[in-house]
Amino acid sequence: MTEYCQPEKGHAALLTISAQRDFTLPGSPIRASGLDRALPAMQRIVEDFRERGAPIFHSVRLYRADGSNADLCRRRVIEEGARVLMPGSCGAELLDEVQPQPHIRLDPDLLFAKEFQEIGDNEYVFYRPRWGAFHETGLEQRLRTLNVSTLVICGLSFSTGVRATIYEASARDFRLVLVPDALCNCTEDGIRELGRMGVYLMDSCNCMPWLAGPATAGADAHM
Repeated sequence: MTEYCQPEKGHAALLTISAQRDFTLPGSPIRASGLDRALPAMQRIVEDFRERGAPIFHSVRLYRADGSNADLCRRRVIEEGARVLMPGSCGAELLDEVQPQPHIRLDPDLLFAKEFQEIGDNEYVFYRPRWGAFHETGLEQRLRTLNVSTLVICGLSFSTGVRATIYEASARDFRLVLVPDALCNCTEDGIRELGRMGVYLMDSCNCMPWLAGPATAGADAHM
């Protein structure tokens, strides 16, 4: 692993992917697997970033009822009446585990306008129209403005949004930390693949001690 990939803890932001209720509800057609482990780990990471005052970004999906903004692989089921991630619905809201305050609701009009909804101190929600969090969003510009070089990534689910976001972030030369125990729908082979391309892997119990440690401390990577 070269020095170009090594995370910079003084310039790190947390990025959650699709941390929304419809991915956790019983009977939901998009319910993720591995929730029992991932949700507590995700909550720990979010709370620790808040305590440090470090930037947090929540990337969410929202599907219009006519399916016009859905991915092609999901468009037909939305057109035929599946109601998941509907703007204004309970299922589209952020998980209780990552909410800064229980009364906060997403603002679909603001999010569809490609604005960042501020939900706490240095904490934002934004809408992404496809799997990756950088596709047709203002995320890169916002991160550059905040002098963020390193992204710590967790969320639902690894096989779609998380993986796509990692490739997009790597293509933009961000340094990356993936939190395996705060992921759903992941496989060991898939995670190791990312380790080989320069992504650092760090469980939630190790992430914040690393961030709080001395500037010279490194992070463990799976190669």
